[in-house]
Amino acid sequence: MQEEQSLVHQAQKCNQEAFAKLYEQNFDKIYRYISLKVGNNTEAEDMTQQVFIKALQSISSYKWKDVPFSAWLFRIAHNHVIDYYRKQSRQSTTPLYDYMAIDNCSTEKAIEDKEDIEKLLIASKKLTPAQQEVISLRFAGELPIAEVARIMGKTQGAVKALQHSAIVALRKLMMVEKNV
Repeated sequence: MQEEQSLVHQAQKCNQEAFAKLYEQNFDKIYRYISLKVGNNTEAEDMTQQVFIKALQSISSYKWKDVPFSAWLFRIAHNHVIDYYRKQSRQSTTPLYDYMAIDNCSTEKAIEDKEDIEKLLIASKKLTPAQQEVISLRFAGELPIAEVARIMGKTQGAVKALQHSAIVALRKLMMVEKNV
């Protein structure tokens, strides 16, 4: 964490290499988090870039509080996702979903995987907002429970309980989908 704190301090002094390292360390986690939230890879790429542009513009006001820098980035990402859905609700368009590229798979397997991903996205939208947030941060963001707890302002026990209930609910929803 000291290395990260040092990079943040250097980035605040307009050191481009330091910010580039922070970008490289966090891009994939932020992208996966946003992608899971919006279900559109192209939109997620654009939004992830916007998160880092916002971070670059605001880094001088960032205050180190013994919380990983990524927590601040996830908060910015969360706000961008909220803004995205606000804009979507004002527009009468239907979102198009991009799915992960599947290499070296048969067409049949690719179709099955695409359907499974679509079912998972639909099922995850039926979870409570807190459960969706935990699943996104833990699995798309690949964050440890302690960091998720800090980001969400909850205890680690509460995060574990939310994660457990979300997984149980997803299993049930996926089983219902499978039997339909």
